[in-house]
Amino acid sequence: MDHLTRRQQEIYDYLQANLDKFPHPPTLDELCNALGLSSKGSLHKQIQALIDAGLIEPMNNRRRGIRLSGQSQDEAQGLPFLGYIAAGHPIEAVEQQETIEVPDYLHTNRPCYVLQVKGDSMIEEGILDGDQIIIEQRDHARNGEIVVALVDGSDATLKRIEQKPDRVILHPANASLSPMTYAPDQVQIQGILVGQMRRYH
Repeated sequence: MDHLTRRQQEIYDYLQANLDKFPHPPTLDELCNALGLSSKGSLHKQIQALIDAGLIEPMNNRRRGIRLSGQSQDEAQGLPFLGYIAAGHPIEAVEQQETIEVPDYLHTNRPCYVLQVKGDSMIEEGILDGDQIIIEQRDHARNGEIVVALVDGSDATLKRIEQKPDRVILHPANASLSPMTYAPDQVQIQGILVGQMRRYH
């Protein structure tokens, strides 16, 4: 690759060595941060030169992120499917060794997983029975976020959370159902809702 400048070669070598360490094809901003560069404009010129050289795939609105040419980096990434989550009465999330392809834009850079919804307690949020939801794994949430909450160490449920010093309230999104109130030590946050997929038959 004699036609590359030293900087372009460095960027290409970095991408070859590290691209699979990103949770999704990196944006210019993310690559700029990873390389410790201050100028996104300068990086964009180098990336464009690599695109012109046929080493990086062209970027467009459908295929976001930086991908090396010839690599099988699709728009979808396999995330672990961990079973079923109740959007009604709590049920246990069953862990299964399976992955589901999820488009990049439906998950975050942090570890994520997929659950399938059972029940109708979140229908007023547009979350229906049978939907697959993408959860960002974390143990904390802001009030008002929709979370996977583990109740009494065994039952996982999907609800909008309200946290107070002396209690945690899990709110359904169904006018026919009432909020559930627990002591703070009864509820463990396992993640927050960041994406949703639905299949129409």
